[in-house]
Amino acid sequence: MTVTAKICGLTTPQTVTAAVDGGATHLGFMFFAKSPRNIDPEAASRLTPPARAKNVKIVAVTVDPDDALIERLAETLKPDFIQLHGKETPARARQVALRAGAGVIKVISVSSAHDIDTARAYETVVDHLMFDARPPSDHPLPGGAGARFDWTLLSGRRFERPWFLAGGLDPWNVGEAVRLSGAPLVDVSSGVERGPGLKDPALITAFLDAVRRA
Repeated sequence: MTVTAKICGLTTPQTVTAAVDGGATHLGFMFFAKSPRNIDPEAASRLTPPARAKNVKIVAVTVDPDDALIERLAETLKPDFIQLHGKETPARARQVALRAGAGVIKVISVSSAHDIDTARAYETVVDHLMFDARPPSDHPLPGGAGARFDWTLLSGRRFERPWFLAGGLDPWNVGEAVRLSGAPLVDVSSGVERGPGLKDPALITAFLDAVRRA
């Protein structure tokens, strides 16, 4: 099994270049005002040409987005996928896909096996699932907290859609995470930063090297 990776929360040309040159298959841009990784859709669009030239998929990461944001992203960024990181229902996920003319990645926040079971409701309406660690109750963001969950909860599980493992991954533990979970795709944000929202090209390269060895 070849494991592939998404680098999320990119904001600069240098980090986009590191992700594309390192072999990332997906790049994520964050559209959520409370996030230190938040970026304007027009600014994100200017960062995408190196990725599109190599058929790297563009992901617009959102949290309970309204129709106006979805339409702006569809017009400006033209993402391959909209990532839904809030409390969106399966019906809302379907609406977003139709309105954006894009695929959908639905994030499932995990702290127990029961949380993983809730993914079943989304399998027929989304293109990918993502299992991310449920952040601490006092954390202001739905992800990007560097938290992790028990990766063995996913071991042996089968889903109708390809799925990402996220939450607390970094260059030093992603190999173990893949081995314990069986993840075919992985997603990283804070694990390749030197500070909140400050992606480090060297850490991105190291993470992608580790994914290749996984």
